Amino acid sequence: MGRAAPGRPVVGVLAVQGAFVEHERALRAAGAEPRQVRVPAQLEGLHGLVIPGGESTTFGLVAERSGLLDALRRLMAEGPPPILATCAGMIMLAADTTGGPQPLVGGLDITVRRNAFGRQAASFEAPVEMARIPGPPLPGVFIRAPWIERAGPGVEVLARHGGHAVAARQGEVMVTAFHPELTDDGRLHAWLVDRARERRRHDDEGSSIGGARVRAQ
Repeated sequence: MGRAAPGRPVVGVLAVQGAFVEHERALRAAGAEPRQVRVPAQLEGLHGLVIPGGESTTFGLVAERSGLLDALRRLMAEGPPPILATCAGMIMLAADTTGGPQPLVGGLDITVRRNAFGRQAASFEAPVEMARIPGPPLPGVFIRAPWIERAGPGVEVLARHGGHAVAARQGEVMVTAFHPELTDDGRLHAWLVDRARERRRHDDEGSSIGGARVRAQ
């Protein structure tokens, strides 16, 4: 697979289920080159990653069969690239959930309550004031949305709705209970692309230094 155009980081979008096409559109608008990820090999060479919403139990079972679940667990354990995980994506990265056992990627020190705001009929939209994201409140689209029941000491809660944590960050990983890809507000994708661009710059500098060392020997 060829390299991305200069200045455009490669950001993977897990294309197992969910609104991955909408995420791809938002990433392009923010200046990234999106890549659909369905098998472990497609995680190679990424500068960032999106884990979309959908049905977390289905996602876990499908990803487990393809080997993607174990590959994502290794990625989180080894130090992931910048990640934006939305709704079911937030569930998948949790250390634990309150909704019964299911396959999880893990990696974040949070416990998530599935369908916390209600089932499909209880879906709603509400403004979300979010730390570290300048400007007015984000438009929040909550569809069978979870919330964060517990956040460990290394997790920064970024937003709440109705007193419940609905967005958080741990290192280079940001999770939200709502769906930014279903709105025209691209600030969360822009945050991810900015971080991915920085990751690409460091990767490119490392390759250049490594190449120089080889030539000097």
